[in-house]
Amino acid sequence: MTIRTRFAPSPTGYLHVGGARTALFSWLYARRHGGTFVLRIEDTDLERSTTESVNAILEGMTWLGLEYDEGPFYQTRRFDRYDEVIGELLEKGLAYRCDCSRERIERLREEAMQRREKPRYDGHCRHRQVDPDKPHVVRFRNPDEGLVVVDDMIRGRIAFDNRELDDLIIRRSDGSPTYNLTVVVDDSDMAISHVIRGDDHINNTPRQINIFRALGKEPPRFAHVPMILGEDGARLSKRHGAVSVMQYREEGFLPEALLNYLVRLGWSHGDQEIFSLEEMIQLFEIEDVNKAPSSFNTEKLLWLNQHYLKQGDPLHIAHLLSYHLGRLGIDPTSGPDLVEVVEAQRERARTLVEMAEISRFIYQDFEQIEPAAAKKHLRPAARQPLERMRAALAAQEDWSVEALHRLVEQVAEELELKMGKVAQPLRVAVVGRAASPGIDVTLHLVGQEKCLRRIDRALELIREREAAAGQ
Repeated sequence: MTIRTRFAPSPTGYLHVGGARTALFSWLYARRHGGTFVLRIEDTDLERSTTESVNAILEGMTWLGLEYDEGPFYQTRRFDRYDEVIGELLEKGLAYRCDCSRERIERLREEAMQRREKPRYDGHCRHRQVDPDKPHVVRFRNPDEGLVVVDDMIRGRIAFDNRELDDLIIRRSDGSPTYNLTVVVDDSDMAISHVIRGDDHINNTPRQINIFRALGKEPPRFAHVPMILGEDGARLSKRHGAVSVMQYREEGFLPEALLNYLVRLGWSHGDQEIFSLEEMIQLFEIEDVNKAPSSFNTEKLLWLNQHYLKQGDPLHIAHLLSYHLGRLGIDPTSGPDLVEVVEAQRERARTLVEMAEISRFIYQDFEQIEPAAAKKHLRPAARQPLERMRAALAAQEDWSVEALHRLVEQVAEELELKMGKVAQPLRVAVVGRAASPGIDVTLHLVGQEKCLRRIDRALELIREREAAAGQ
């Protein structure tokens, strides 16, 4: 059997993490079984679909690395095909025109609600001749009896009674086709073998299976993925924080960390937490996805992100960090090799945003030294070590990490001070705060010119304090 899966978002907003997980599961299933992954844009909602949303979906897929083999296919470019299929169903008596007024439909609904029954269309127009030139919709003629059995790959056997399913509209009065018709035509024409989608579509599945059978087509296998919940147990939404894939990029997450996190939302392989993309492909099976909803835990995602920052390829991380430095108004080419910055800071940050922020001192002079750090480390006793370091650094020709380390050690020995008594005032002077990578690495990254300028500024601050104390 040729495996063909698809991801079919509606372009009415950003790419949601729930949609991204569905796309990932579909992509992994295709890759695991040597199949084809298709991207389809379901843009028949003409009022809500936008080009911006299409671009957001494509951008999110690209950032995550979920490359598609075919597509993107756009439903708005296939209206002639949907009309052809609707014509075929009308001709065979498997669909019919309906001109029931909105008022009549609403009355049916209210009466059913009063009887505590599920609202459904009563088939009033099934045997009427409706003028095709007057306003009408087209309804699919659902079977009157029997069961629709879905052998769901995640949930197992689900049975639906046809008597509970009404004759759904497949073409609106404005001539546009509806979701349940277009998705069947597309999945059939594109030879989709497995439909992996959110469990909010479960009630659509029996209707779609009936349309497949009316067209003489074999339905695909279905797998309905449980929803993602926020930490409060409610369905994941904006109020829980970021839900857009590209918002996670803006907040400094690595795509591989988000993918690793999403694959573990409902799927597991023993106690393993960290998965490379290759391992995901090798191990993933849709049947192993849990039936219960999963809860989104931002702290767990941050933990994963920090792991990938620490363990990932520094060149890859440097490429991603460049974007975040740019957002701070920093040109990464104005400083040291970005890979060196990553290697110096990767243990000290949980996100790329944090890494960019704590690396700002490498590129830009700071407005002022943190008051607490200045009070503790830039006291009169620090003046001599700083003056000696300033002179030594000004004369230093070899600006390598190793040479700078030896230089700091040498000054400390000459002054008969512990290393920290020299390194910490020097760090505060050069960085503007009491935390940074090793002093040798810090000096190397900042560069000679900026180091000397900042030490001069710190010495001036010490002298001002000495003068004030003398008064």
